[in-house]
Amino acid sequence: MRSHVLARTIVSLTAVAGIAAGSLAAAGTSYAAPATAATAAQTTVSAPAAVLATENFGLTTAEAKNVQEFLADYWAYTDSIDGQLGTNSWKAFQRCLKTYWGYTGAIDGDPGTNTIKALQRLLKDDYGYTGDIDGIAGAGTRAAFKRFAA
Repeated sequence: MRSHVLARTIVSLTAVAGIAAGSLAAAGTSYAAPATAATAAQTTVSAPAAVLATENFGLTTAEAKNVQEFLADYWAYTDSIDGQLGTNSWKAFQRCLKTYWGYTGAIDGDPGTNTIKALQRLLKDDYGYTGDIDGIAGAGTRAAFKRFAA
């Protein structure tokens, strides 16, 4: 009986020692080296941030493709016709809106308040938008934009 107790004790001590050794080994590799000026400089981002979001304002993919085809035909849109109105789609649309609909902001591809106001002026003239020129893409703006995209 005594030999079984001794064997269990040895197995238990071996297991504890193995767990401790494994923990120490993992602890040694889990700490990162402190950053130096050289490594910090290598990870610095030097490019300006870009708008990457897609904003279709309620259009289906097929309707957004129609808008992109219009932009490709008339406003130097050269990206893919994928039904996702992203930065390049909105840059082309801003060129259109700047030329004819009073858009005064930067050609940055961000469909913000000024872009929406100019879009609302376009939609008011020809696509049945009856709301205020407020820069908010509400239900009326979205419905008229769908008519534009049809």
